[in-house]
Amino acid sequence: MSVAFVKEESAETAAETLLPDRPVSPHPNLVTQAGLEALKRQLEEAREAYGAASAIEDVNERRRQAAGPLRDLRYFTERVRTAQVMPEPVASEVVAFGSTVTFSREDGRVQRYRIVGEDEADPKAGTISYVSPVARQLMGKRVGDVVSVAGQELELVAISCDG
Repeated sequence: MSVAFVKEESAETAAETLLPDRPVSPHPNLVTQAGLEALKRQLEEAREAYGAASAIEDVNERRRQAAGPLRDLRYFTERVRTAQVMPEPVASEVVAFGSTVTFSREDGRVQRYRIVGEDEADPKAGTISYVSPVARQLMGKRVGDVVSVAGQELELVAISCDG
């Protein structure tokens, strides 16, 4: 095997192991208690994956396999460190962080979401981030209020504090 080939592979491997950091939101890292627990689980999973990758004997393969978990370790360490657990809402008169909101759209669709932290948001699972356009417009509103989001009117039809 030529030295040129080895150097080229090493340069290629080095480029593969320099993954950019996952972007961290500029917004406060507000989370529910369940959101904090999820972040801690993801941090532990990243630690385990990094540990497994670190045990690989081939240095190039070890670097390749460790790159993703190392990036995740940095991200989740920061997210756990900066997490601010928000108290569960105790009243359902006004939309707040942790509230479950039900609203109707102009086209007749009715949607229900719980307002949570950015890392725990999953619209398909019924959660949206507190910094999403819909959540930002609904915060502080009461049942019957109408807000406009992306040129569409949404009427708040229910607020609950059952997370």
